Amino acid sequence: MDGSVLSELGDTPVSWCEYYRRVCGLPASVEPRSGRIVMRACAIGAVTMPAHYGGMVLVRSPIAGPVVAHPRSRRWSFLVQRDVPDDTKLFMELFRLDVSVSPLGAEIVLPSPGERGPGFRVWVKPPHDGVPPSGMAVVDAVRSVHR
Repeated sequence: MDGSVLSELGDTPVSWCEYYRRVCGLPASVEPRSGRIVMRACAIGAVTMPAHYGGMVLVRSPIAGPVVAHPRSRRWSFLVQRDVPDDTKLFMELFRLDVSVSPLGAEIVLPSPGERGPGFRVWVKPPHDGVPPSGMAVVDAVRSVHR
């Protein structure tokens, strides 16, 4: 997130989580043990791919995010509406591209302040409101970068 938003949020997982819930419409919560901010895939899920594919998707398509990076694994997760059909052929196609769609109830880790351990996350494109792109639009964008 940009510096102006960060300075207004404070520097605690609780303040960031409140922002994610109130402003961005993300069903986020703070894990009591770790202090990580997480959400469960429900109406909003994730399409996860290698970072280099994610960069091509952002450059070649009008998808604006939000996008979370996991630098250690070099993967990006596009937060999306969960409108990707439960279709084995589609999942096999995505598997061959090293792309996955979060199943219902999957844990999605969001960036937290001060987090720098092995599981840390950062925003590539931060959320601005509660309207993520269509999951199928992201899947179609991934397909287009592989043609």
